[in-house]
Amino acid sequence: MFEGVEEIWMDGEFVDFEDAQVHVLTHALHYGTGVFEGVRCYDTAEGPAIFRWEEHLDRLFNSAEVYDIDIPFSKRELDEATRELIDREGLQSCYIRPIAFYGYGPLGLNPGKSPEQVAIAVWPWGAYLGEEALEEGVDTAISSWRKYASSQIPTNAKTTGTYVNSVLASLEAKGNGYEEAIVLNKEGNVAEGPGENLFLVRDGEIYTTGLAESILDGITRRTVIELARDMGYTVHDDATISRGELYTADELFFTGTAAEVTPIRTVDDNEIGKGTKGPITDEIQTRFFEVVEEGEPERWFDYV
Repeated sequence: MFEGVEEIWMDGEFVDFEDAQVHVLTHALHYGTGVFEGVRCYDTAEGPAIFRWEEHLDRLFNSAEVYDIDIPFSKRELDEATRELIDREGLQSCYIRPIAFYGYGPLGLNPGKSPEQVAIAVWPWGAYLGEEALEEGVDTAISSWRKYASSQIPTNAKTTGTYVNSVLASLEAKGNGYEEAIVLNKEGNVAEGPGENLFLVRDGEIYTTGLAESILDGITRRTVIELARDMGYTVHDDATISRGELYTADELFFTGTAAEVTPIRTVDDNEIGKGTKGPITDEIQTRFFEVVEEGEPERWFDYV
């Protein structure tokens, strides 16, 4: 994955890839006290452009606020560092990972005087679930692990520590021969995938789980909602979806920065629709990739 990556931006400096290190007693390593983003830079018709970069930066800072992480750099500084890093690496398209975390300091539950650290890495990354998955779809299973509730841990923050929930779900699914998991919330309704939001198609209308269902407010999710409505579809973006509704759906698909728009072929060995990418999923996926290849609408892209 990281072959050919030469530098990482860390705490205000560009450092060699091998030197981007932290102390083994870093607070975030022990307690998961970090926040991060996953962002894509696409090779558009007008050159490399970061997709919905401002919204990703806003979410990074909002996530940090929840955990009292005072990011010691402005959004503008992080923006400039990211653009320069992409340029230095000579990348036309890439995945971008900014992360802010409590570093090496007093090792107690309360971060106390632990310093806030920030790093940005970029690297080439294709389809998260594989190129074939974009066309053929993925086989999924309902995880036995439930998504945590917002009354337990904030679901609106993209936090390093909380992703152990996703790791467990993913390990379980892959260990049982599936490509991805679907996670239910504490009420037993559908939340999302380990790293993706979920959409359901029924009778020509589109449904996606609402923010109160213990999901992350995905930026690709927002994009697909807007694109689908522009295409004339009715989109219910505050839906409660039961487990049984998945099995009888006409179509299902995942969205996310990494997954982009990926069809779901089966759930618990139950074939969804005809077991192939559905027509509405195909239309939305096609439109999404047209957008990121053309760099339109311009408000969604920041050119490197």
